Amino acid sequence: MIDPKALASRFPGDFLFGVATASFQIEGASKADGRKASIWDAFSNMPGRVFGRHNGDVACDHYNRWESDLDLIQDMGVSAYRFSIAWPRIVPEGTGPINEKGLDFYDRLVDGLKARGIMAYATLYHWDLPLSLMGEGGWTARSTAQAFQRYTKVVMERLGDRLDAVATFNEPWCSVWLSHLYGIHAPGERNMDAALHALHYTNLAHGLSVQAIRDVSPKVPVGLVLNAHETLPGSESDADRAASERAHQFHNGVFFDPVFKGEYPAEFLSALGHRMPVIEEGDLAIINQPLDWWGLNYYTPMRVADDPTPGAEFPATVGAPPVSKVTTDIGWEVYAPALKSLVERLYARYDLPPCYITENGACYNMEVEGGEVDDQPRLDYYAEHLDKVADLITEGYPMQGYFAWSLMDNFEWAEGYKMRFGLVHVDYDSQVRTIKKSGKWYRDLALEFPKGNFKAD
Repeated sequence: MIDPKALASRFPGDFLFGVATASFQIEGASKADGRKASIWDAFSNMPGRVFGRHNGDVACDHYNRWESDLDLIQDMGVSAYRFSIAWPRIVPEGTGPINEKGLDFYDRLVDGLKARGIMAYATLYHWDLPLSLMGEGGWTARSTAQAFQRYTKVVMERLGDRLDAVATFNEPWCSVWLSHLYGIHAPGERNMDAALHALHYTNLAHGLSVQAIRDVSPKVPVGLVLNAHETLPGSESDADRAASERAHQFHNGVFFDPVFKGEYPAEFLSALGHRMPVIEEGDLAIINQPLDWWGLNYYTPMRVADDPTPGAEFPATVGAPPVSKVTTDIGWEVYAPALKSLVERLYARYDLPPCYITENGACYNMEVEGGEVDDQPRLDYYAEHLDKVADLITEGYPMQGYFAWSLMDNFEWAEGYKMRFGLVHVDYDSQVRTIKKSGKWYRDLALEFPKGNFKAD
């Protein structure tokens, strides 16, 4: 086991260690205090969509237990908490009346973080779109981007004076491709045309949100969180290497290129541009605004091989076999070197601002035995990946912080409650929290860094 003190010595004194969660995954109270349904409430209650028809009605009951959960975060020794804000709590219909009780909850949460000396890193969208907006097409409609801009203004006018940083979106790859093309996440579409519309209007919403943040709270650092894929070729053949490049354009470039270059990838547009919505004059300029930081969520590499099938949709790639034989309980390959090579490749391609690892973690489903959770494989996963982050810092990459996913076990989207990513075990019947072996190790690591460097105003 890597000694946390030895690992900590490889990071600069101002490096940020934090934990992360998301609103729908932990809050529960899905019908409380004016909150209305999101697309995930509807999706979860449809047969065959989520494991066991699990839903977010209770989740980790964080809405009612937020004070003890903040105490838990403080006990974890971290300097920052990355959380998301539920749009359906703030503007329940997506447009129209503002719900003051929803804003009150996040007021209390942010004030509670400040009182405990913990930095507040907020995400405006972690997939819980107000269900009412589906009446106009959800993310396939340009009007949703405009509604998101208004929602951003409402949040920042209320909370912006106390936030240490804000992200517009979490993992748009999931809310675009996984949700509109592959049908795995809400709203469960399997349609390339729908996905392409959602792609552009999500990118546009990001740009409009950045404008709103800078207008309302110009001192708050603004960023975007992307789950970029390390698209590794299955072999050194020309065909597989070309497939790897197509996969990069499809899975990464359609987000990175418009945000950081002001354009969509050329090969992608050549293949699918005719099915995109109209890109109006000025759209790309709105999307392509300088950011103060960006977040990388990394779990596992994407290994690709060429798919020679005639007429196959771009990117015409298929999965290649994993290199590592180690997998997590959700079946994802464990391969820490891909985190490092991905950061290197992205900085070589794009002019990027400083980076936070905003999510990194592993699914292992150990239960409590004798009051303890021995999740050594998760501990090993964290140690191996943090080692690569330290290597990147040594090589001069602007890595600013690391947020472990996740603070605690929670609703794992289509997997329901059967998959556990937490540093803290949650008994969903009793809501008892138990810090796992990995959580104690991460606490020892975080405590090596003086909180005075990070203490919020």
